[in-house]
Formats: sequence, C-alpha cells, structure tokens
Amino acid sequence: MTNSKPKSTPPERPSRERWEKEFSGQTGKDLRSDPPAPVIGHPRGEESAFYLEKLGFPGEFPFTRGIQPTMYRGRHWTMRQYSGFGTVEETNQRFKTLLKEGQTGLSVAFDLPTQIGYDPDHEKSKGEVGRVGVSVFSVEEMRRLFAGINLADVTVSMTINATAPILLGLMVLTGEASGIPRAKLGGTVQNDILKEFAARGTYIYPPAASMRLAVDVIEFTTKEMPLWNSISVSGYHMREAGATAAQEVAFTIADGIAYARAAAERGMPVDDFLPRLSFFFAANIRILEEVAKFRAARRLWAHVAKDILGATSPRSQMMRFHTQTAGSSLTAQQPELNVIRTTIEALAGVLGGTQSLHTNSYDEALGLPTEASAKLALRTQQVLAEESGVANTVDPVGGAWAIEEMTDRIEEEARHYLDEIEGMGGAVKAVERGFFQEEIAREAFRTARALEEKTQQLVGVTSHTDTEEGFDLFPEKKGRGKRSAGLAIPKSLEEKAVRRARAYRQGRNASKLRSTLERLARETERGANVMPLAIEALKQGATLGEISDEWRKVFGEHRPTRQWK
Repeated sequence: MTNSKPKSTPPERPSRERWEKEFSGQTGKDLRSDPPAPVIGHPRGEESAFYLEKLGFPGEFPFTRGIQPTMYRGRHWTMRQYSGFGTVEETNQRFKTLLKEGQTGLSVAFDLPTQIGYDPDHEKSKGEVGRVGVSVFSVEEMRRLFAGINLADVTVSMTINATAPILLGLMVLTGEASGIPRAKLGGTVQNDILKEFAARGTYIYPPAASMRLAVDVIEFTTKEMPLWNSISVSGYHMREAGATAAQEVAFTIADGIAYARAAAERGMPVDDFLPRLSFFFAANIRILEEVAKFRAARRLWAHVAKDILGATSPRSQMMRFHTQTAGSSLTAQQPELNVIRTTIEALAGVLGGTQSLHTNSYDEALGLPTEASAKLALRTQQVLAEESGVANTVDPVGGAWAIEEMTDRIEEEARHYLDEIEGMGGAVKAVERGFFQEEIAREAFRTARALEEKTQQLVGVTSHTDTEEGFDLFPEKKGRGKRSAGLAIPKSLEEKAVRRARAYRQGRNASKLRSTLERLARETERGANVMPLAIEALKQGATLGEISDEWRKVFGEHRPTRQWK
C-alpha cells in the first residue's frame, strides 16, 4: 500500500566528496569555487541514515532535492509563458515577441470550442471563439500558428485534453510540412482528462472512453515521438479549484498511477513510457508550504514509481514538472499587487526545483494579458534566474527544519489520501463517485468562508483596501491613472475564424474524406489506436469538429450528475 514504508532499500549513495567529483564537470567548473553561495547545503560529518533515506543527493533516488545533480547551475528552468488568443496570426505574433524577449519554450492556450471539439462556425462556439485561447480547427490553422517559428529549435506545450489526439495530429503534420519528422519534435501535450472531470470541466466523452484516448496518445508518442511528453498530469487545476497542497499532490499522483496502469494494461513496459510522463503543479502564495509540496511530491512519486508501478529505471522514478503561478491568487482590486504575488509564487517554484515555469501577468484578473504585462511576467523569471542568485545553489532550502517538517507532513497526508483512493479502486473510480470533487469543494468553501469572515486576509480585498483608482503599471501616453482592462478580443476575430472554417471545407475531396472518417469511426469502435487514422483524416482536410463528432457517435457525451456517494 502507498502508506507503508518503501519495500526496497535505497541504493548506496556517494559521499559528498564523491558527488562533487562526479558532477563538477556538468557545470564546467569546480563546484567548491563559486563563493559566496554554496553549491549544495549538506549536513556536517558523515551522512546519517535519515539523510540518505529521506533527502540524499540531488539527481538520485528519492529525488527530494531535485532530479538533476546540479539543477539550475547546469541550465535554467524553461521559461514557458502560456499564450493564446483570437486567431492564429495574433497568437503567432505574441509567440514571436516573447521568443525575442528571451522566452525559451512555447505554451499554447486554446479557446473553449477547440478544447471541447467544435469548429468556429458551430452554433455552440458562438461568443467563445478566440476568447480564452487561440482557435485552431485545421492543419492550415496550425501551420499559420507556427509560421516563421522553427519547431526544431523550440519545444511546444499544448494545454489540450479531450481533443488531445487531434491537436497532436495537427502538430505532427505541421512539423512534417516544415521538414521536421515526428521523431524530432519536442514538447508536451497535456492529455490529462481525469482532472477535467475532477475540477475543470472541458471533457467530451465518458471517463472510460476518455481514458482510452489518453492512452492511445501515450502509446503513439512512446513508439513514434521519443522526444515528446505524452501527458502532463495536472494538479494545477485542482489546486486552483480549492484543493490543499496535500490534496494536490495526492490527487495528481493518483491520476498518474491510473494512466500508468492503463498504459501497462495495453502491454507497454512502464520503463518505456514513464520517462515521458510529466506533471504540472500550481505555485501558490504560501511560499514555504509550496516549496515543501514540490519536494514531497518528487519523493512520493519516486517511491510510487518504484514500489507500486515497478519502474526500475531512475528516469522513470523522476518526477519532472511544470509550474504555473496561481491565477486564483490574482485580484482585480489593486491589480499592481499581483506583480508581488506572482514573484513570490515564482520563487516558490524555483526553490522547489521546477523544470519549467509560467508566471501569470498582473492584469489577468481583468482580462487576457496585454503584451506589456506578459513581457513583465517574463522579466520576473529572468530577474530570478540572472540576478537573485537562487539558481546558484542546488536545493537551497534543503535541511531547513521547517521545510523538512512540512515536506514530511505533506507527504504523509498525501499517502493517506492515496490509500483511500486505492481502496475505492483507483483514481477513475474515485472521480466517478465524486470523491475528488467533494474534497476539493469542501476546501474551496472553507477558504471562501475564511475570507468572508476575515480570518484569512487578501490584501486589497479584505484588508488594506483602496477606494482610489490606484495606478496603472503601463499608462497610456495621454495620461496616467487609467487602469488596464486587459486585452480585448474584437468580434471581428470570431467572424474571421468562422469565414475561414467555411472556406476551408470547400477545397476538400469530400467523398474521400467521408470514407476516411467512417473508417476512423469503425477502427475506434474496434479498439484500434486512433492516432494513425486521425492524422490521415487531418491530412485529407478533416476539421477538429468533424473528428470529434465521429467520436461522439462512438462514445456518446458525458453528462455529469451530482449523485456523489
């Protein structure tokens, strides 16, 4: 059981002297000659059994102190700002601006119609096209999205779940059109449908069918896209919905176990696909708890991967994760304070050892981020990386009494949750019966009540309120004092996307495409992996909505109930 002590004895670890000798070459300099910051904090004298079992050295099981021996001394985390709005041309321009300003990875936000399988001209898409992300419905649109961007030089993360197989297919075709084979594409597709049922809501098909599509993506990428992360198991949205730090860790790892077991049942060896299974966490405002959370999650996953899932490769036991600062912490009141909140949260992610980071823009409580606010958010990361000095020491908080106590507490609480979930039959059963949903809702209510009663403070909202207009960080040239209202999406952008979708369908071989779509439906029903035929259909001009509709015919649509027990 997950709450028991690890069954296996941790492997023998090197002393600090041996560790330094082995890994000093990774930074190109003697690790002991970089004053005033130590490369790594370490107990004096001989390493204790407690140290070796619970902490150990960075880059070694159980990875409490980080998955890379020298962490950010070797290279900084990937600065991956989440962007997407309007049509593909507008988002393409934002991508290019951010890359020019020093962003090191792209992260695509898709609009709601794209997320739930509707083309821009569908009646259910009206009013939502391009509003909370970019509209992408065809291979032509995906090519426009990345026009002028060399996909061989940048990794792309796509926040897409229910329609993940389709967007991945569009990415494959876009890369191949640029001369980049699928095996050379690097990036991540979120592909985590369980958290959609638990917290976010952009699902289409019932849980079992949705899991099947997620595993199809894992199987396809494992065989054909070795540089691509097949899934990003996401606690972020559950934390944003109200989950505690321990719940975020437990529910995320429970989902990871479910995906791993489903892939193993497909006949895939765990050490083949686990190295490309990644995670996604929130960085909240309580900095010490968040740092402890990241360390606890890494250690707990290492034991789960080894003792529960049977992984033998160290790469399979490493928890690689992306972090995003907490959107739920941002306020419309005195929004300039959000710069401070985001900086604290970003620091938590860095101190916790994240592999990539997105920093929210200060004006996101008011609307989509403007170009200026997105640039400031990116600069926040760059100041942390290049000025603060926190990247010079590996796990700089390791060994701090408060941090280690909180790390142990979060791990223990998460283990108890994992045992309870296992008793229900795993994450899928727990989600179906509403366990995750109820636990998250209870904590969200508790927090809302605490804010209402002012036993928990939110500066600018429950305390230190300001009746004046405040100031705008980026005033217009003709005067100060006008508060930013975020980025506006004009109605004309939706109309443009609708016209494009209708025109796109006119230039296809309709009979050939219909035959391929019918074959896709038959093969889906038969249980074959959907990816090859989905890619073929997209190549022939199928739209995202058309493929989603074929799967709606096969699987039906999920209709949630509140009969949770």
